[in-house]
Amino acid sequence: MSHELFKLRKELGLKEEWLYVLTKVEEEFSWHALDPLSRKWQRLPPMPNLLSEESRNGSSGLWLWNIVGPRIKIHEIIRSWLGKNHTSDHMPFCGCAIGAVDGCLYVLGGFFRASTVSCVWRYDPILNRWSEITPMSTGRAYCKTSILNNKLYVVGGVTQFRGGLVPLQSAEVFDPHTDTWSEVPSMPFSKSQQFPNAFWSDLLKPIATGMTSYMGRLCVPQSLYSWPFFVDAGGEIYDPETNSWAEMPTGMGEGWPARQAGTKLSIVVEGELYSYDPSSSRDSGKIKVYDHREDAWKVVIGKVPFYDSADSETPHLLAGFHGKIHVITKDSNHKVVVMQASLRDNLDSSPLSSASHFVGSSHEHFSSLAESETVVWKVVANRNIGSAELVSCQVLDI
Repeated sequence: MSHELFKLRKELGLKEEWLYVLTKVEEEFSWHALDPLSRKWQRLPPMPNLLSEESRNGSSGLWLWNIVGPRIKIHEIIRSWLGKNHTSDHMPFCGCAIGAVDGCLYVLGGFFRASTVSCVWRYDPILNRWSEITPMSTGRAYCKTSILNNKLYVVGGVTQFRGGLVPLQSAEVFDPHTDTWSEVPSMPFSKSQQFPNAFWSDLLKPIATGMTSYMGRLCVPQSLYSWPFFVDAGGEIYDPETNSWAEMPTGMGEGWPARQAGTKLSIVVEGELYSYDPSSSRDSGKIKVYDHREDAWKVVIGKVPFYDSADSETPHLLAGFHGKIHVITKDSNHKVVVMQASLRDNLDSSPLSSASHFVGSSHEHFSSLAESETVVWKVVANRNIGSAELVSCQVLDI
């Protein structure tokens, strides 16, 4: 129970990387922790439930009525902004953001009783306990998070204003050592200022669709959105040294995979920026790497095998640990499957000459989805989660 052991492990560079997966069944959220070395799963204590008895017996409907009026439901507004399905005003942590810094897991903001909230909850794996910490300065839902210089950055999202939801350009940063939040200059959203007239400016709202720490800066892809239409709008990069934003390089912004308003899946592994690009079919996708010298995205994995379900909002997740790319998905047997991709560039200089293989997998249908490419897939762990859906994942250094 002491932090001394973990402090010493950190100083000696002997930290372990654990994968944390968030799932949901209707209105219930659950966290599952995986130790990739032992392949053992653990169930985390439930997140604190913000629901009161009042909301359970129906008064949240009156609260909702007062906020948005008799003809508009909050889930319709959220869906109109972000294309989400099955959103509910009864759901605690709906629209929350997930982050991880300094060996702890964070759940930030979201909706509670039809209102955006600023509260932040932290899970300490050493104590195996959730605790509420200093809230953000602004109530946010669907904001984006990333780590830079051992600090947790939060940007964008939506908040309530005059009975509706408006996008946020603001950003803030949390220092886990002082438990304090500080302001960060707001994102300019320069692309949204280039419309020829006010009509398009009012119709298409700018939103941050992702955030990744890359080469010492924060890369934030953006979209201009009006349900059901969206337009990719490049993105912006935050430099902590100058404390300012600059427009993202053209190739990076315009070619950022996952051209959809919502969340653009991206990770950094061994200093390289990777992003998931969904296929037009519902049973595969591609993973691309960003070449900063050529300012271009290039395919490194031509087909990512996973089982997709039309009922799932998030049929796949992306994570990086142990120096490799990992794809988390759910198979037809209701198991969450963690697949590790090992690129074979060091085995063969020809980019498309070697075949894809599966190692240690009992899921035959994955094998049938793989095609010739320079990657070896390995199923490192799986766990039955029943009817639960995948929501998000994070990797912690413990």
